[in-house]
Amino acid sequence: MNQTRVNLTEHDIPTHWYNVVADMPNAPTPSLGPDGKPVGPEQMLAIFPGPVLEQEMSTERWIPIPDEVRQIYAQWRPSPLIRAVRLEQMLGTPAKIFFKYEGVSPAGSHKPNSAVPQAYLNKIAGTKRLVTETG
Repeated sequence: MNQTRVNLTEHDIPTHWYNVVADMPNAPTPSLGPDGKPVGPEQMLAIFPGPVLEQEMSTERWIPIPDEVRQIYAQWRPSPLIRAVRLEQMLGTPAKIFFKYEGVSPAGSHKPNSAVPQAYLNKIAGTKRLVTETG
């Protein structure tokens, strides 16, 4: 029988995020303000704290995941990978296709994966109140 599930240990939780911008052939287009003109980092500081903006604007290929964030991730991660055998069969592909099952997180979705680091970066920036998206 083929392996249909991959379960990693908490020691396998990544230590860095991969930043696709480093490998893009062209830089992403800049964010635009209400006037339709590119917004600079100083204007972005009005809505994003420095640490969030620093990460968002980075062109580094690998961005270190803070230990505090990794400790929180360890409560539910790494998420299991499940092989999509029937999809492979329907597509007639020799490729092995896996998807991450995020239902093991406290929220039952992928949302804490980005919410936790955003909250952490806001905390170190001194933010006192934080509102999250609802999806």
